[in-house]
Amino acid sequence: MSHTTPLQHSTFEVPGASLSVSYSDEHGQAVVQLHGLTSSRKRDRLLDLDLGRGLSGTRLLRYDARGHGQSTGRTIATDYQWDTLATDLLSLLDAYFPNEQVHGVGPSMGCATLLHAATREPDRFSGFTLMLPPTAWESRAAQASEYLSRADFLETNGMDAFLKAETLSAQPPATIGVPDTVPDIPVELLPWAYRGAALSDLPPRQSIASLTQPTTILCWVDDPGHPVSTAIELTRLMPNSQLRIATTPTEVAEWPRHLCDDLKLEMV
Repeated sequence: MSHTTPLQHSTFEVPGASLSVSYSDEHGQAVVQLHGLTSSRKRDRLLDLDLGRGLSGTRLLRYDARGHGQSTGRTIATDYQWDTLATDLLSLLDAYFPNEQVHGVGPSMGCATLLHAATREPDRFSGFTLMLPPTAWESRAAQASEYLSRADFLETNGMDAFLKAETLSAQPPATIGVPDTVPDIPVELLPWAYRGAALSDLPPRQSIASLTQPTTILCWVDDPGHPVSTAIELTRLMPNSQLRIATTPTEVAEWPRHLCDDLKLEMV
């Protein structure tokens, strides 16, 4: 039986923020797991997007992006651009997994952060399990406008009115039954996180096409912020990728198994 080191919690300093980090060393492959915009390690677990919950026998690094969850942040839009978040990620990998390849896992903003980091330093990554790729390229401008509108609405009307407006949005059918959650980010930082996202886009198609790592892309239907079209285009661009599209919560519940398959591990 392998020796299991307890989960370690710590903070990691990056320019303008202190990142809250958890690290589970059960030996084996290096894995880094990210989360989406307005979410956190804690919230992703509630949303059934914590694929690492099914892992054993890895060295799993998880952290809250700047401004999110238990990490600190500033009221500066560029701090939340995906390229800035990719710099944070690469700094963490240098500290925790120096001179080593890592498997990257993450939804939405986390997916985008991984792709930005990988196009800058492709040799750092052994493979990817990418969830819910966000709007990109031709579909990005409309989403950016939506994020800017949310930022202004928040600052004008406050969080309670914002959350009430959010409840009016239709939910993807694959998320039926998921508990209601609220953004895990301080109200004074949330508008700036949206503005940073509005400034962001995925790397150019030709850069993504150069990523040859084994990749599984997981998405669900009827989610305008995470359209199936982006997932299909990433699968077309990335030469060693496969796509799985969920339409029901039961199919989303299989996502941790897909990660285990990607890592060639047994489910716990």
